[in-house]
Amino acid sequence: MSEGAFMLLPCLTSLVYREHEGLAYLITAVLTFLLGFLLNFKKAKNTNIYIKEGLVSTGLSWIAMTIFGCLPFYFSGEIPSFIDAMFETASGLSTTGASILTDIEAMSHAALMWRSLTHFIGGMGVLVFLLAIIPSSGGSTINLMRAESPGPSVGKVVPKISMTARLLYAIYMALTALEIILLIAGGMPIFDSVCHAFGTAGTGGFGVKNDSFMSYSPYCQYVAAVFMYLFAMNFNFYSFILLKQFKKAFGMEEILVYFGITLVTVTTVTLNILPQTGSFADSFRESFFTVGSIMSTTGFSNVDFDKWPMVSRFILVVLMFSGACAGSTGGGIKVSRIHILAKTIRKSLKGYFHPNNIKKIQMDGHPIEHDVIRSVNVFFATFMAVFTLSVFLISFENLDPVTTFTSVAATINNIGPGLGLVGPTGNYAGFSVLSKLVFIFDMLAGRLELFPLLVFISPDFYKAAAGSVKTKFRKTKS
Repeated sequence: MSEGAFMLLPCLTSLVYREHEGLAYLITAVLTFLLGFLLNFKKAKNTNIYIKEGLVSTGLSWIAMTIFGCLPFYFSGEIPSFIDAMFETASGLSTTGASILTDIEAMSHAALMWRSLTHFIGGMGVLVFLLAIIPSSGGSTINLMRAESPGPSVGKVVPKISMTARLLYAIYMALTALEIILLIAGGMPIFDSVCHAFGTAGTGGFGVKNDSFMSYSPYCQYVAAVFMYLFAMNFNFYSFILLKQFKKAFGMEEILVYFGITLVTVTTVTLNILPQTGSFADSFRESFFTVGSIMSTTGFSNVDFDKWPMVSRFILVVLMFSGACAGSTGGGIKVSRIHILAKTIRKSLKGYFHPNNIKKIQMDGHPIEHDVIRSVNVFFATFMAVFTLSVFLISFENLDPVTTFTSVAATINNIGPGLGLVGPTGNYAGFSVLSKLVFIFDMLAGRLELFPLLVFISPDFYKAAAGSVKTKFRKTKS
């Protein structure tokens, strides 16, 4: 029902620009809304949501959103292949920004609006959105939030989950509105400003021009870059600021590490590409924008960074994996996980020289529990396993190693553009159906922190489902 409601915006856009493609969005909106309305007649007796319900509900919701979200592209004929339409929608909802389109400017305004709107929807998550607008009906609804929100741990900023979700969305929408205003003030057309703000808010990267941000003014590029950095920060930072808990806000280690990585990488890349650009101002602007785009996993481009020196391209690949902060709209492994892994390695090394040292690892002045460290290690191992398998499957395309490696890195980390054939001036149109299905899985799995989708390939899931069906059948029979 939410998705059907969101599709009314492309319909309105189509009316404004007098395009017939809006009919496809209206038909799909009615279908999705009616289906959601009918499903609401079936009420669950037990409304408790534990971690397994949170994972399954989240995974199924995003799969359903992708399938129904791609129908307007397919019905309108703008993307005639159903798999391609699914790829584009999965890329949008997962805030990846990878595209199979070869001529973006040939798309209707309705399609461009829907592409960017999927970023906005996927940014903070549709289930977190529902927690904000629908009062809790009981149960531990934080498990829905944890299953969908990126990062090693998610907690309540204020006592009620619904209030936490509303606060996060208020920040999300306020930053989006501010970016729209600043882009319009810089001379960017209103339609372009709205689409780019949606793309930045969700750290997605779908643009309205074939050259992304290259043809826009330096002012607009700086505005977009600043907001890419802002949306990649942990939203708890903004929450603490609003609640006047400044000590907590500025004492967050993840934020300090995030700024440290930004400072070092922007400086290094600026100096590295300076001989190529011949201008410090151009070098800094291109570096500041591109580092922010890759680190926040947004994927906008103001330069073809595939032509940069090897050192700069290597830094960008590393940033693809480190990603944004936990509790942000960005993807990647997350800065907090990298920070915890580094502290774990450091403690292990110290243990060789001081075996009696049993001091716990701390973060933000608090000891990190063993379960958190274990979950970080499990996530990292699982991530590398999925990444390796994906690279193996994509290697059957028989493309160059750079394209093969970075195409998977760019999709599973929700970035969009990689290097080689999938660089800033390339796209994913030339891949086979099998590879596109792998990318779709990677994009959704990367956005949902792997496990909400991995549960569907676990034998235990189907055994539990079968057991539940048998139990209900016996009760009905008796």
